[in-house]
Amino acid sequence: MKDSPQNPARKISVIGLGYVGLPVAVAFARKRPVIGFDINPERIRALKEGHDHTREVSAAELERAEIHFTNDAADLRGADFHIVAVPTPIDAAKQPDLSALEKASGLVGANLKVGDIVVYESTVYPGATEEVCLPVLEAASGLAGGRDFFIGYSPERINPGDKEHTFEKIVKVVAGQDRATLRTVAAVYRSVIEAGVHEAPDIRTAEAAKVIENTQRDLNIALINELAMLFHRMGLDTQAVLEAARTKWNFLPFSPGLVGGHCIGVDPYYLTHKAQQIGYHPEVILAGRRINDGMSAFIVEQIVKILTNKAVSFPQCLATVLGITFKENVPDLRNSQVPGIVRQLESYGMRCQVHDPLADPEEARDTYGIELTETSRLEPAEIVILAVPHGEYVEQGWSLMKTLLGDSGILMVDIKGTLPPGECPEGVAYWRL
Repeated sequence: MKDSPQNPARKISVIGLGYVGLPVAVAFARKRPVIGFDINPERIRALKEGHDHTREVSAAELERAEIHFTNDAADLRGADFHIVAVPTPIDAAKQPDLSALEKASGLVGANLKVGDIVVYESTVYPGATEEVCLPVLEAASGLAGGRDFFIGYSPERINPGDKEHTFEKIVKVVAGQDRATLRTVAAVYRSVIEAGVHEAPDIRTAEAAKVIENTQRDLNIALINELAMLFHRMGLDTQAVLEAARTKWNFLPFSPGLVGGHCIGVDPYYLTHKAQQIGYHPEVILAGRRINDGMSAFIVEQIVKILTNKAVSFPQCLATVLGITFKENVPDLRNSQVPGIVRQLESYGMRCQVHDPLADPEEARDTYGIELTETSRLEPAEIVILAVPHGEYVEQGWSLMKTLLGDSGILMVDIKGTLPPGECPEGVAYWRL
């Protein structure tokens, strides 16, 4: 039976219920029953209780959604359209780590039926879906891809914490193993995507489109970060320069900052990995990565210079670091650059107390070895670093910063330039990118 917005015949399963998969499952569940699978039993338990730790979906939305949450892979047999949305990080050597994708493919493959379609949303390098995932599906199922079952690709475009550009409101790129599969995949997504879909000519094109979206952003931010380092040497205020430049209609409004998370700081390495596989050495992409990966070191260098000029003894300094997640207003700690700042400050003998109202203390401890400090236990510090401008910090503004600095405050570091510099307390140095 042909799928259409009026007749959404396919039975949906979503594999991986994180920042990407859960909003996808909820969107489809507004129109039809969905099987939501995750290997983490604690995640399944929390979702059944109406709690999403990612804060992407509210308790009310979970209650309304017709989703069968499960960690039993056998339940996937109740679906015939499987959407795989598991993480694709990089390893310590900055190489693609496809282990979660391969494991998910094995679980889906073991429960595949003739006529099923498997669509991948995870970010990969061009060719990975057909070269890596398809063979796993075939081996686990004993079925032949392109004959017994079919695959597609529709890259995720979820922006954590963004309540405006939600899953349904972003144009969805779709691709299929053949023309018939593409038509079905497009029809299924059209049933929930208000912004419409774009049909890519093949899976590799869709994979490439996804990976260059974040590579482009990475390079643009790297340019502004490099300009920030240059302007500091010139004695110029980067934010003032950018404010002036933005008056031109076609100037792109990028800002300097720390680049972390599961997309911008990761996806370019998927593209460079594939480039090197085919014998091409990418220079611009890797140069951008080096600049953005080095920003935490640059920030600490500026802190050290300011303290040295003030003849401050490092071991006597206490630094309060506000925010440890990779971006504001989300609890996601993946690939955050803030722990690098903490480690480098500590290497100079400084003490650090780290606070974040959204981050999970246990995850911060397990992932980075950092103990988060409760608000009531924060001591007045010589240095306050607004690393991640969560709404809670911005709303309180300078009144909070003045309290945290106390009478011994020496330096206020406002990495993203969120606070008005003119309100900095007298006698306290102010620095921003």
